[in-house]
Amino acid sequence: MQISISSTGLYLPPRIQSSAELSNLIGRSEEWILSRTGVHQRRVAEERMDFLAARAALEAIGDGPRPDCIINASLTPVQLIPDSAVFIQKALGWEGVPCWSVHATCLSFVVALLNASGLIQAGIYRRILVVSAEAGTPWRNLEQPESASLFGDGAAAALIEQSRSESALQDWIMYTWPQGSELTEFRGCGTRHPPGHPDTTSEDNLFNMQGPKVFRMVLMHISRVLRTLFVRNDLTFDDIDLFVLHQASGPGMEAFVKLGFPREKIVNIVADHGNCVAASIPMTLAIANKQGRLRRGDRVLIGGTGAGLSIAFALLRW
Repeated sequence: MQISISSTGLYLPPRIQSSAELSNLIGRSEEWILSRTGVHQRRVAEERMDFLAARAALEAIGDGPRPDCIINASLTPVQLIPDSAVFIQKALGWEGVPCWSVHATCLSFVVALLNASGLIQAGIYRRILVVSAEAGTPWRNLEQPESASLFGDGAAAALIEQSRSESALQDWIMYTWPQGSELTEFRGCGTRHPPGHPDTTSEDNLFNMQGPKVFRMVLMHISRVLRTLFVRNDLTFDDIDLFVLHQASGPGMEAFVKLGFPREKIVNIVADHGNCVAASIPMTLAIANKQGRLRRGDRVLIGGTGAGLSIAFALLRW
């Protein structure tokens, strides 16, 4: 699909929480956190996610006109109803722009990119703003030290337009294995554990993850997904100019290297930002763009893993 990511935006909450500071909250040493997660520090939002999203969106738009459409690709909502995209538009001070959310946990941005590309290719819209913002650190389960030390907050946005050059979404792949549905959970606020129900506990309203089991399940499937994508495009790892991946954890980033990803081509921000859930991938993209690591014509692979368990990648000609 002939589309281009014409600009990106980034917003980082000003408060930084070091792993030394967090260690006092979870009863583990800083060395334990670093060895398990590779996260030295993370941002902790003191603002709502719609504020974070609006700041990233404004940077992506710059002096250009408003987009034809806003797609919110975030996990942490302002509230369940109305959709958080409405609050993002309100924070931007706009009205009348169609907006909605795409929710695929940590892969929300990649799925939204496919949706936006299809809408542009069909001629329905010309400029689509995709924005991801996470302010979920209050939902960390401090009784689960490993997952609690992984997560951080932040926001990023990308403006998707019709390509006027060789830029394109060249391929896209996604698989989901629901056997992993109980390995990464936020159980509350749904029909399974509704508010006020006698079986609903306070822990149902906190994030829960069985990290080692998730890691093993990813390793079972990811090589086949990548092989399928690479074979049908006649590519190898060396043909990719840059890898923009979900920053699941330090060990998770090392696993990509062991799979064959050239280390020098991987954008790695997990040590300074942690796992920012759905904002992780677009934040990595925006930081790579700020660093000048994205050049028009480069072949870029964007993607990773998400709760479910899902694995997805988008192959871009930047």
